Amino acid sequence: MSPQIELNDATPASSSPHRPGTIAVFGATGRQGGAVVDALLDHKARVRALVRDPHSDRARALAARGVELAAVRTDDPATLVAALTAVEAFSFMTPEANSLEEVETEIRIGTALVDAAVEAGVPHVLFNSVLGADRERGVPHHDSKHTIEEYLGKSGLRAEVVRPAPFMEEMAPKLEHGEIVVRLPMPEDAPLKMISVRDLGRVAAALLLGLAEAPGGAVELVGDELTGPRIAAAFGARAGLPARYEALPLSVLPTELDRVMFREFAEAGEHPSDLGAVRAIEPDTLDLAEWIRVTGWTAPTHVAGS
Repeated sequence: MSPQIELNDATPASSSPHRPGTIAVFGATGRQGGAVVDALLDHKARVRALVRDPHSDRARALAARGVELAAVRTDDPATLVAALTAVEAFSFMTPEANSLEEVETEIRIGTALVDAAVEAGVPHVLFNSVLGADRERGVPHHDSKHTIEEYLGKSGLRAEVVRPAPFMEEMAPKLEHGEIVVRLPMPEDAPLKMISVRDLGRVAAALLLGLAEAPGGAVELVGDELTGPRIAAAFGARAGLPARYEALPLSVLPTELDRVMFREFAEAGEHPSDLGAVRAIEPDTLDLAEWIRVTGWTAPTHVAGS
């Protein structure tokens, strides 16, 4: 059963469209958390990054942009509570798990962060989950996020969840003999749901700042959904070159976790997403062709297979 993520009607997000307080972000030195920080700073928000090592290059780069740093240890609840004291909202994600042992670690970290938010009395919490985590799917490193969603839903916190699809940034077309080639372990007739990392950050910032609400407390982040041949065609059109798609067997993936995940991606493509739900929060959400244009993507200079 899906976790029930409920907004506190006594203090709706829409009642405070410009938050004066600090927004805490866990995972700010990573790609996804960094996108949330970028979007918050674009809104001139005050940001506190919860980091393991405030002296790391990435943490210092955040500090140079005006981000407050709070040193934390996920195995030390006192540091987490101190870092979340007196913040207006809190955004967190958990580290991606690549083994069953890491799945257990991810759940431990996620529940520790929820517990700390409860103890610190954080008014609003946003969890960066994953597409499909609304229920158990048999994908261990996605089901871990489902477990965290359920734990958050039972915490009593005013909470919202974003569930991003695979990222457009993970597309890696190749140039082979004058042709753009895209290869994925997906059937060619199965649409792949996608979102840009930029738009993950923008949607998260809008929710954290009370500029929008996630319908029912959770929103699937899908900016586009295209079959492999259409993905290849989009890159080919940008490069002005012919393009083709090759569907790879699942056996090319290094772990069973990855194979189960891509089976889930293919099955998810059987159910079209409501692309309007994301654009209701972030009207400038990019589809793949727009992402290719906005990022200035160009064909690889190294010619594979030559």
